[in-house]
Amino acid sequence: MPMPNLPIEGSCRCGEVRLKISAPPMITMACHCRGCQKMSASAFSCSAAIPSQGFEVTAGEPVIGGAHGDDTHHYHCPRCKSWLFTKPVGMDWFVNIRPTMLDDASWFAPFIETYTSAKFPWAETGAVKSFEEFPPMEAYEGLTKEFAEWGTTGVKSIQNPN
Repeated sequence: MPMPNLPIEGSCRCGEVRLKISAPPMITMACHCRGCQKMSASAFSCSAAIPSQGFEVTAGEPVIGGAHGDDTHHYHCPRCKSWLFTKPVGMDWFVNIRPTMLDDASWFAPFIETYTSAKFPWAETGAVKSFEEFPPMEAYEGLTKEFAEWGTTGVKSIQNPN
């Protein structure tokens, strides 16, 4: 997967909320959980974990929508209701952005897919690694290192080394 040229800007569907990322993703994902299916009105949601210091809202004021729990905050445009990004509570070092909100999302491909236990049989993401639920927290260090290698060597080198 080629890494994006930075910075990249983006917006919600109506353009009221604008975003900018200035740091490369730590990892990219597709999630098949029922919550993501319902929030995205699709088979899965896509996200890219961006270091917090490399993410900013440049216009508008996103509001919390979707799940209103104590563990995760989903941010949406107050006008068009586009799901823009997610901040897990207590994990302030990254933001999960929805890459489809970026002006150029052509670079995006999911490295991991999660909650394959809820996956529709026909839904294929092309992800390199699959997990029935979320990977254990201790696995993320290794996964982000593998993702960094995947991003510099290209998709085929890890998926098919021949």
